[in-house]
Amino acid sequence: MTTSSGGRLAGRLIAVGVTGSIAAYKAADLVRRFGDEGADVVVLMTPSATRFVGPLTFAALTRHPVESDVGGLLPDQRIGHIVVADSADAIVVAPATAHWLAAMATGLAGDAVTAACLATSAPVIVAPAMDGEMYAHPATRANVARLRDAFGYLIVEPEAGPLASGQSGQGRLAETAAIVDATVAALGDRPVRAPGAAARPPVVRAAGDADLDGRHVVISAGGTAEPIDPVRFIGNRSTGKMGVALAEAALDRGARVTLIVGQISVSLPTSSDVLVFRAETTAEMGELVRSAVAEADALIMAAAVADFRPRETAATKLGRDTGLTLELEPTEDILAGVAAAVPPVGSPARPILVGFAAETGSLDRAADKLRRKGVDFLVANDVAEEGSGFGTDTNHVWILSAGGEPVDVPLRSKREVAEEILDRVAAALDARDGAAQTERVTQETRA
Repeated sequence: MTTSSGGRLAGRLIAVGVTGSIAAYKAADLVRRFGDEGADVVVLMTPSATRFVGPLTFAALTRHPVESDVGGLLPDQRIGHIVVADSADAIVVAPATAHWLAAMATGLAGDAVTAACLATSAPVIVAPAMDGEMYAHPATRANVARLRDAFGYLIVEPEAGPLASGQSGQGRLAETAAIVDATVAALGDRPVRAPGAAARPPVVRAAGDADLDGRHVVISAGGTAEPIDPVRFIGNRSTGKMGVALAEAALDRGARVTLIVGQISVSLPTSSDVLVFRAETTAEMGELVRSAVAEADALIMAAAVADFRPRETAATKLGRDTGLTLELEPTEDILAGVAAAVPPVGSPARPILVGFAAETGSLDRAADKLRRKGVDFLVANDVAEEGSGFGTDTNHVWILSAGGEPVDVPLRSKREVAEEILDRVAAALDARDGAAQTERVTQETRA
């Protein structure tokens, strides 16, 4: 899901279990607040909870499938609630009804929420909500005590005040901030259980996300290879995962995609809306990019283009007997060249330009690269950071823009990072077209 920069839950997967209480509508705000703390969020629901809030609401908020069937399967045929149980850093049941407390206390796995809690080794946080007399009943109190004392669950006690029944008592769902704070405390300094996207529930396109419908997006992916001789080359560790994630996300948002790939080790999308070109060297990629961008709405240069190439390439394989000394020369800066050649900023014919900067140890040079390349956005990451380098399923990036403050996108799946980038591309395209429309109306009025 879309999350804020930083946060106490950055990089974590939090599962929110929603049961059939009138307070179920408050779970939507809880999901958002977890996102504000940097968490990736997935939702499980009991059948009765779906009568209060539709699963589509939570799917749109989280961009994950909602698990409401204890026997439900994911598209890859994995069991949904088991995937959540194995990958979530914490399961937060809010609101938890008296019925659910009783089922959980006796281990009756009749719904996805209870089943996930039974199957997980992650901390479980429970926030009850019900009528005051129900919460005060000895049966309910015994169930709460069993969950707390025997199971080790953290109970966030309900608050006292007016209730949905019209009465007053202790039964109101605790404030969202208190539930979030309790979750943070329960996790402490535990490591992230499943930082890789492959182990987590899949990302799905949120309803209404066809904001690139009719747009043409050009994306480069992978690394270039500069030949030393017919056998050897200068290259880098790029796998193409980030570029392919961008292509798949753009396709899901309605775009027509031109994907220009170098050396990659990941499967390419097979949609009829994607046109794939292969480029071995920086020069070949540059030619393809310049040709494709002429009719593009956006260019996203996610490829790890080699910065240097041998000044001369041997026609036959070089021997190893006498060693090897290479004289290198810089390759062209494809993106800077495109930025200089396209129409100026403000023109309705100018594509949105996005660059990438892979750094190690510091991102101090990123702002200078943004200005020097003349792009709209620059996505910078520290490839030496764990989980953020080449070949990983996750990434931690900063998104710099020409007219705004840098945005920290905490560690999450590359597909989710792609969505963050495309959110900005789509907004920039809408702003560009809106400004052009306003200018046309103004000129027609003056005429």
